Amino acid sequence: MFAAKLLPVQRRTAYQWFCPTPAERNKQIAQQFCDATWGRGRLAAVDQFTSPDFIVDYPILPAPLDRDGFKSWVRDVHTALPDLQFTMTDVMGEGDKVIIAWTAEGTNTGPISFLNLEATGRSVRFSGMIIYRLVNGRIVEERGEEDALGLFKQLGLLG
Repeated sequence: MFAAKLLPVQRRTAYQWFCPTPAERNKQIAQQFCDATWGRGRLAAVDQFTSPDFIVDYPILPAPLDRDGFKSWVRDVHTALPDLQFTMTDVMGEGDKVIIAWTAEGTNTGPISFLNLEATGRSVRFSGMIIYRLVNGRIVEERGEEDALGLFKQLGLLG
């Protein structure tokens, strides 16, 4: 019998023989990174999870960001919304890509530097999606899309 001749090559876990596929491993990495940065504002995660040539691109940004630019942006978001509640609602992955759908809510009690906006004191709730691309277990790219229009309306920037 063929199956009887196979030797286990997976590591032992709570599940007797669990070995994540590369896509599953990429999903784990992306979720940990997303939670650490967007969810908790932990900037050390950028150096821990990303490659040196990491690039970030969102329509709301005037230009793509490198590692340092991304750290500044995450810091800015957590300063503007210190009570930020970030929730990953869906996670999908295939090959070298991971897609995370999310929702965020908080109160704008600090300045939003990248928008040159003082605190409004308004509560906001918005959503978006992130596409991560990974190479050899490192995140090399983050591309995202957020409900900027809804966010700007809630902040009182649009009528």
